[in-house]
This record gives sequence, C-alpha cells and structure tokens, in this order.
Amino acid sequence: MRRDMNRIIARSLLGVPMVLSLALGGCSAVSGVTDSLFGRETDPKPGQAGYVSGFLGGTVADEPRAALLGREVLAAGGSAGDAAVAMGFALSVTLPSRAGLGGGGVCIAYGADTSTSNGGVPQSVSFAPLAPPGGNAGGDRPAGLPMMARGLFLLHARYGALPFGSLVERAETLAHFGVPASRAFVKDLALVAGPLLADQGSRMVFSRGGTPLTEGQALVQPELAGTLAQLRLQGVGDLYQGALAGRLVSASVRAGGPLSIDQLRGALPGLAAPIIVPYRNDSVAFTNAPTDGGVAAAAAFSALVSNPSDVGAAAARSLAAAARFRAVGGDGASVAVARDLPPADLPSLPASTTFGAFDRNGNAVMCAATMGNLFGTGRVLQGLGFLASASPAALPAPLLSVGLAWDPRAHAFHAAAGGSGQSGAAIAAASGLMNALNSGRPMSVPVPEPGRANVMVCSSLLPGRASSCAAATDPREAGLAANGD
Repeated sequence: MRRDMNRIIARSLLGVPMVLSLALGGCSAVSGVTDSLFGRETDPKPGQAGYVSGFLGGTVADEPRAALLGREVLAAGGSAGDAAVAMGFALSVTLPSRAGLGGGGVCIAYGADTSTSNGGVPQSVSFAPLAPPGGNAGGDRPAGLPMMARGLFLLHARYGALPFGSLVERAETLAHFGVPASRAFVKDLALVAGPLLADQGSRMVFSRGGTPLTEGQALVQPELAGTLAQLRLQGVGDLYQGALAGRLVSASVRAGGPLSIDQLRGALPGLAAPIIVPYRNDSVAFTNAPTDGGVAAAAAFSALVSNPSDVGAAAARSLAAAARFRAVGGDGASVAVARDLPPADLPSLPASTTFGAFDRNGNAVMCAATMGNLFGTGRVLQGLGFLASASPAALPAPLLSVGLAWDPRAHAFHAAAGGSGQSGAAIAAASGLMNALNSGRPMSVPVPEPGRANVMVCSSLLPGRASSCAAATDPREAGLAANGD
C-alpha cells in the first residue's frame, strides 16, 4: 500500500514541475542554482549567471545595453578584460555609428596579478582602423581595414578568463533578436540619416520603410548575427584569411574598397608599453603610438600636474602634441613632455566612443572605439551586416584617448578615464582622470566642452575597500555606469 501511494505522489509531482521549480527558485541563494524539485542547489560554473555574488566591479559605456552586458559578464565570473571584450562586440550591435567590426580602437589594460607575464604594469593595445597598404579605389568614401575583431581577440588573449566564443555569443544574441534603439544611437542616426539611408544596406538595417529608427524601435541585424556566429565558431582569423575574408573582399567593392586578402591578412593589432606620467603615489598610463590620442592625453595630464587650474592651457597642449606627432612621428612619450610645442589646431575629427570595466580582483580596462567617421563609410558590407570604416587615408584620424592610474607599490588599480568629443577627447580623458584622482569620485566636475568622459575610480585602491569604487558616465550624454553588487 505504501509503495502504491509513493507512485501516486510521484506522478502528481511530475504534473506540476513548473510551479514547484518557480516557487523553490525564488528561495535559492544568488550563489546557487536549484537543480531539482526539492531545492537542491549546485554551484554555478564560470560563465553562468550568479557565479559571483557580492561585489562584482563595475562597467561604463556610452550605450546602456553594452554596459549592462559587461556587468553580466562580471557576474558570470569574467575578468575586466572579458567584460571589455563583450562590451566591444556589444557596441558593434547597439552603437554601430561609433563602434563596429569594420572599425577598431585602443585600450589601456591593467592586470593586478603580478605573478603573470602581463601583471602589475598596464599595456597599450592598439587596433585602430588602418588605411589599406597601397590604398584602394574607394570612390568618394574609401574604406579602412577592419580591426575590431582582431583587437578584441588580442585583449582577450592577454586579459581574458572566460571562453572567447561565449563573449561573442552575447553580442550575436543581441543582433539576432534585436535591441531597442537607444537614445545614444538614435541621436547619431539623426545627424546623418539622409546620406546614410541612401545606401540600400544601411536603409534596410537602420530604418523602417525609409524612415530612420526612433528610440525604442527594434534594431535587428540578422546578417551581423550570422557574421558573429561565424567568428564564434570558426575563430577571428576567418574574417582575415578565411571564408568570411573572401566574402568581405567581394562586398568591399561596393562599400569603399576594393580590399584584398593580403591587406586583411597583414592587418594586425599591437601591444606596446604605455606612456607613463607620475602623479603623487600613482603612475598614470596612456596609450602609446601608433595612435596619438594617448600622446595628446598624456600631454594634457602633464600640463595639469604642473598647473591644475589652467585647463585651457592643458587642452591647447593636447592639440599641439597631437599635431606634432601627426607631422613628424617619433617617440610618443617624448612628444607628450616636449617643451617646444607651438600652438596648433587639428582639422575636424571623427567621432569615437569609450567603454571600460574593472573587476573585484583589481583588473581594469578602458577602451576607445571608432568607425573613422560617424557610421564609417555609411555603407553596409552586403551579406556581412556591418558597416565599413572610413579609411584614415581619406579622413583625419580621431583622438582615441584613454588613461589608467595605478599604485605600483601597492600593485593596485586606482582610476581610469576615456575621453570622446572630437578635438576635446584628449583633455576629457586627462581632466576626468585628474578630477577622479583628486576627489575620489568619478565625475566630480564636468570635463571641458566639447569633450565627454567615462570614468572609473577606487579611491581606496583595488584590491582594497570595494566600497570606495564607482564608475560614472558623462551626465550630458545617454550612457550608463553599472556599479557595485
């Protein structure tokens, strides 16, 4: 009799698994996952939601969904490098006006673990869009070589912990199912909607019946999702010397090319020692050549160290340093501290965007990305779903300005800042970082116009008092900082 009754109870339980699992799931701890009807919990694995409980670190980006996705990666046990990689790919989906597979960028990255080859001292990671060697016919809008995928792969190889494919997959999901068009994206779209939507591929992605997307409308990109899936399955190299590369070469003819397989194969990102400026107990690192945004930001920061109240002089010095470097090249650190820089202006510069992350272990990354122009060439590569970037041979390069401060004696992260806003990018990064170091708060003072800044700071250093850490995005824009637990 008891055996028969047990069978009846078992059958009745099988009839209501959803109700019970929902009820029990609401009682589970953040660090556990319910795996049975009776509430038994197993520990989440790295890469799964809830793997990290308590303090996660923080993320910041000019587009909110990317910042939230980066925070999800931290919650799944990812490092700051993992979060930055995921955010870079996510911005290719959510803010394609300023970031994309066709474009590129720079990062300053810090690994806190001094037992590793890249721990204890930041590195400059450069993967800005390149002009094709030998040029291209390109017509009125020559395309640059795509660098984003290879650059993020290099960043992950040095600073990642989770599988690279899992980070790509998150952006792939966003592209496949769509995201609500954000305020940041729609603002960019409104500026160039006329010429942009003249391209059939761009019109299909960024409009509804020829009318530009409005805030909240679904931005769905199935072709981009397919390209991201191919990168996830076949690896990044496929875009530079595999099947995707062949498709890119064919599609580039109509999007600012032609590009060649040889040009793609030779398009490599780089690692370099950063430009370092001492400040009190900290060392402050800025990205080094071949890009000059870090040179300009280091020059501005050096000027602020000498005279913190003269922001105008620091801004002028940043432009003078960038102009000198663009004219004669040389050692970026030497240019940043040169005393004989004559006043100089730069031509109208392209748009950029910044994003960053720090994790609970004290690792940190701050990046700047660009398409070489707002929406790049404005032409979507047919069958691949992403915009070609504008060649730096056709338009002035943007100031990709990011910096990071750490205490070398404590082996601890202190602060980081990224600047955008065309000619104001370098002073934005420098002043945002200086203000954070002095006040212990990420955006205590707005950076000078036309600059914008994203800032992260741990006033008591990290590792250390996690409660002293915060990130903030520029209040004049529509980004997001995802902080804390």
